Amino acid sequence: MLAVPSFSGVIANRRLKQSLDEFNNLVRQAQTLSVTERRPYLLVWSKNNVMVRPEAFAEDEEAKAKAEFRPSRGSTLRLSLPVALAEKYPAEWIFWPSGTCEPAIVRFQGPAGSWTANYSPLTGRPEITSYAVR
Repeated sequence: MLAVPSFSGVIANRRLKQSLDEFNNLVRQAQTLSVTERRPYLLVWSKNNVMVRPEAFAEDEEAKAKAEFRPSRGSTLRLSLPVALAEKYPAEWIFWPSGTCEPAIVRFQGPAGSWTANYSPLTGRPEITSYAVR
């Protein structure tokens, strides 16, 4: 007997992987911009998206996001900063000009499933600790 995955399961896995890949691309953009421009960049969470922007805008610079990730409808993306000095902190994750970042845990939950990734402060690379397709 052959086991054939359900078509809906394949589609759900593809969507879940796409959310992880798109978010990781945003992380790489923040890290790359911070190094190439030699200034801190933030990933900033808002109600409907996560955006990349400089920590501070230059006088002549337009105050707008450099890139953004917009989770699909019905999805949530949560940020945890395990070494934050304050119990309550803004939903902002910083990348310094050295290429390092604040350690972070990001949790995604959506119709296709969920994933959790721990991001290394030295490399900004994720370690996937949970990945579940619905």
